[in-house]
Amino acid sequence: MHHKIRLNHYLSNAGISSRRKADRLIQSGAIEVNGKPVFKLGTVIHTDDIVKYHGSKIKSKNKIYILLNKPKGFITTTKDQFNRKTVMNLIPCLYDEYRIFPVGRLDSSTTGVLLLTNDGYIAEKLTHPKYHVKKIYHVSLNKKIKNEDLDQIKKEKIYLKEGKVKVCFVKNKKNAKNQIEIGLYIGWNRVIKRIFKRLNYKVIRLDRINFGGLSKKNLKIGNWCFLNKKEIENIITKS
Repeated sequence: MHHKIRLNHYLSNAGISSRRKADRLIQSGAIEVNGKPVFKLGTVIHTDDIVKYHGSKIKSKNKIYILLNKPKGFITTTKDQFNRKTVMNLIPCLYDEYRIFPVGRLDSSTTGVLLLTNDGYIAEKLTHPKYHVKKIYHVSLNKKIKNEDLDQIKKEKIYLKEGKVKVCFVKNKKNAKNQIEIGLYIGWNRVIKRIFKRLNYKVIRLDRINFGGLSKKNLKIGNWCFLNKKEIENIITKS
């Protein structure tokens, strides 16, 4: 499959530099695409284009896709300046070789579905707001939720600083009135916790059970597995 991808993402995926440094390389004229120097930031190329850095052809690394059932206590980043545990500690054998990174963010206390990859195209498909990727969460609250509060969420009467909170659905879990299942497209920072805080509830456990069609697939907490080509194609098709 050949896809479009931003040139700076392509350079980062190939291990040439970070995206920020890739922009500087582009502006310096060090990068050629199909025999022509490229200077414009934001340039989009096809993955089968011939890209050269100082005259040498760049070979993109093999794409790796890992589905992780993230446990509590891990930061969703590749490195942490305070030396806290990151999700990369759970798969250290693959990070250095393939330069994989987590797609999107789950805060330290949130568990569940997380994708790690070195494919910038897939990462953008799953995180950019224009693609409306659905995320489904299992929420445990500190007390039973009132029907009128549940209705406020359903009828989109909750407003946060970014605007109106639009949900795909929200419902009680059977036989557990303090447990909620909620689906939404928005990816605002800590949005689930903020929704319920606005209604005077505290989230005591938050688990993402589905991300863009990816589920935990019976993975135990802290475990991971590789995704196959068909699963990745499904992500692209659905996004």
